[in-house]
Amino acid sequence: MDNKLLRLQDLVDNPTPRVPICLCLDTSGSMLRVVRGETHATGQEIVRDGETWQVVTGGITALDDLNQAIRQFYQELNADENAKYAAEICIVTFGGDKPQLIIDFANLERQGEVSILQADGETPMGEAVNLALDCLEQRKKEYRAKGVDYFQPWLVLMTDGANNGAPAEFERAVSRTTELVNSQKLTLFPLAIASEDEQSEQAALDTLKRFSPKRTPLKVGSAKFSQFFQWLSQSVARTSVSIPGEKVQLDLEGIKGWAEL
Repeated sequence: MDNKLLRLQDLVDNPTPRVPICLCLDTSGSMLRVVRGETHATGQEIVRDGETWQVVTGGITALDDLNQAIRQFYQELNADENAKYAAEICIVTFGGDKPQLIIDFANLERQGEVSILQADGETPMGEAVNLALDCLEQRKKEYRAKGVDYFQPWLVLMTDGANNGAPAEFERAVSRTTELVNSQKLTLFPLAIASEDEQSEQAALDTLKRFSPKRTPLKVGSAKFSQFFQWLSQSVARTSVSIPGEKVQLDLEGIKGWAEL
């Protein structure tokens, strides 16, 4: 209840039109794979995200890259005089048995330090997307109740594999997302995380296509996460100085710096 009152007070204290962004991020066990750096084998094996992995020490994981990129994202938003008052971030992760709401919508100052994401388990993507959409809908209701304008919400959906959560939840998430995108009530950024496993990579692309009727999913390597989030922060800054309802041209040329088509 205290958190809800603070969220509502944010809207009274700062009536700036909002750019609500939900990051829906894959934190399944496969995100712990080492992507670069020197490693040492331990001789142990574990099963994560439906696959058997060799346990090593050292090196940088895909999750390390993601945590660093998100910290940078917040820093860049806070450094922009317009974006830091307009942007509101929500982070939903999917790994383990169920999705987690890591950070709910609030102004950036109130959110403070970004929690370090942890990875484990399976990929309940459908459940996570439904939670993300619920959070977006709740925040939109609060905007309307307090008379605060807002831009079309953004949903960033990142995964390195296929859904292995409940099929019914996945289909419901696909239906909700495509309906919102088609009715121009949601902007979706679908990103497949590149990996050495071509089968998993293709599964991620195929899965994301189900959610995205208008935008072809892009592929991004973990080493380029920071470049993507830099592009995203610049896009937020550009949007924050426009007028809600006005069409904003994003930097499509900038995509070429981090995405593989």
